[in-house]
Amino acid sequence: MLKPITLCTAAIASLLTLIPAWAIAPALTTNGKTGADAEKVQCIVPAKPGGGMDQTCKLVQTLLPRQPVQINYLPGGVGAIAWNTVITQRRAETNTLVAYSGGSLLNLAEGKFGKFDTSHVRWLAAIGTDYGMIAVRSDSPYKTLRELIEAIKKNPAQFAIGAGGTVGSQDWLKMAQIAKQAGMDPKAMRLVAFEGGGESFTALMANHVQVVSGDASEASLHARDGKIRVLAVLSDARLPGALARVPTAHEQGFDVTWPIIRGLYMGPQVSDHDYQKWVNYFQQAMNTPAFEEQRRLHGLYPFAMTGKELTEYIERAVVHYRLQAKEFGMVR
Repeated sequence: MLKPITLCTAAIASLLTLIPAWAIAPALTTNGKTGADAEKVQCIVPAKPGGGMDQTCKLVQTLLPRQPVQINYLPGGVGAIAWNTVITQRRAETNTLVAYSGGSLLNLAEGKFGKFDTSHVRWLAAIGTDYGMIAVRSDSPYKTLRELIEAIKKNPAQFAIGAGGTVGSQDWLKMAQIAKQAGMDPKAMRLVAFEGGGESFTALMANHVQVVSGDASEASLHARDGKIRVLAVLSDARLPGALARVPTAHEQGFDVTWPIIRGLYMGPQVSDHDYQKWVNYFQQAMNTPAFEEQRRLHGLYPFAMTGKELTEYIERAVVHYRLQAKEFGMVR
């Protein structure tokens, strides 16, 4: 399980001085409540603790330094439970934010969220981007992605691959694209599905799985402990920070990149007035040096978008994901 990132008190105080006076969450009400209950913000993580969407909500906490943010975990269906709960039961909660990722958009594209589509929620903000990666334990005999894939190709049953989601999920699709380019049938891979990346890395540490297909933000925290070996990042160029020495998949002969948007959405009946307050808040807050530093500490890379622009971006992204998923027969 990933450990929350902590800073010493002096460092926190230093960062907070960079946040201007307006950086206080919108004074909204929830279901008619007033006072402290009305001001409390809930950030829903549609997975178990420790993964990338957990990090998203923890980053939101740093964006609201003067207002409590309660993180609630609502795993199930790799995001489907949270999605359906917000749309059907918590439609108008003005202080409820829900984390999403590129994996959420892929699930939408594949029809895994049922009858609902991108128009059934209010897309609030994209607060950063992540990238896919492939990792093994530090004591694994495999030093490169090519070595690993060739070994899996020879005997796929020997390799349990931990992934946040089932066959068709983004973690599976990352590996499927690499396997296909190596001349292997992706459906021959032995996948072990988990509710989020935190569980995948826990299983890797215990040697219940031999490979993890996950995200760079999750891997960067474990890589610092020296317990895992990241074989490849699925980005256009090498990433800065803890994974700076890790080659891309492209460098190793696989033309696969996988950027992962991370952000927040709200219920479909949040009023235009309250929704726009949040949009304005995130537009300004994400433009501060304090946020840039916190985003880096949470293992994310620059990408900021809100409101209408984000909504249009997501609609295009879902179309793109659907085309990718169709290639592997994963669209319902």
